[in-house]
Amino acid sequence: MSSVKIVLPGGSGLLGHLLARGFSRDGHHVVILSRRPGSLPWPVVAWDAASLGAWAAEIDGADVVINLAGRSVNCRYTPKNRDEIMTSRLASTRVLGEAIARATRPPPVWLQSSTATIYAHRYDAPNDEATGIVGGLEPDAPSAWRFSIEVATAWERAFDEAIAPRTRKVALRTAIVMSPARGGALDVLLGLVRRGLGGTSGDGRQFVSWIHEDDFVRALQWIIARQDVSGIVNVASPVPLPNADFMRAIRDAWGTRVGLPSPAWLLEIGAWFLRTETELVLKSRRVVPRRLLEGGFEFGWPDWPAAARDLVSRWRSLSRADSISAP
Repeated sequence: MSSVKIVLPGGSGLLGHLLARGFSRDGHHVVILSRRPGSLPWPVVAWDAASLGAWAAEIDGADVVINLAGRSVNCRYTPKNRDEIMTSRLASTRVLGEAIARATRPPPVWLQSSTATIYAHRYDAPNDEATGIVGGLEPDAPSAWRFSIEVATAWERAFDEAIAPRTRKVALRTAIVMSPARGGALDVLLGLVRRGLGGTSGDGRQFVSWIHEDDFVRALQWIIARQDVSGIVNVASPVPLPNADFMRAIRDAWGTRVGLPSPAWLLEIGAWFLRTETELVLKSRRVVPRRLLEGGFEFGWPDWPAAARDLVSRWRSLSRADSISAP
């Protein structure tokens, strides 16, 4: 596509960095809206992610808006954190909808973050956009898992309710984006592998849905260019795999065979000390990108073993000065 203006609300974290870098490299003008204005290679405009302000002028006349705003879910789900996780997503989505509705020249396309966590915990079949089970859980599922689905469904509902008749809207149900950046998911997993702790998590049967950082950026570029694509799109590799195989591939890429397993009870203890939730590793996320595949999108990294080797190689060569911490 020719040079365009792309606005990234909530784009000061890892995913925003990946997208801004990719779009800028292709000659596009990137503007980030952030509650934490700081020194970045791209223009940063302050916003509070909740109320209209001067930042709305960036939306009027923009070609693309990609909303990444929302408090990180990598935390304990205390009442305070639950409120912040939910409120930050709903408020930012609603106020963006207001800005787009008031714009003289609204953006032709609005990509909205969602999450693959909205799908059921399952082993029997993959979840795609047409046949996937949304929200299904076992009766004894942990409350944290239920909360994550509540957040995801409320988030998408707020997006659906935004009135934007001149804007194509796409909800991105994104899997874990695997990047060599310090502070990202791979960095955390490699920390375990390097210490001999990167074995199977729980029983190892739970599926891991993931996407290589290159394919994540390319998939969004593809969606933007495809004017016939709207609604829900799964942004994930076409080959999710069980946790045991997923971790084995990381160990192989690092060059070690040793990986002590972590039973569920030990993960609960570790998660408590790390101030996070075990849902991030124990819920089976078996998600496939039916719409991307049927639309002809070609993944550069469809299989995890090859992707892991590439990402670990990049991790080894990446200096901390060149990285950015995940939000």
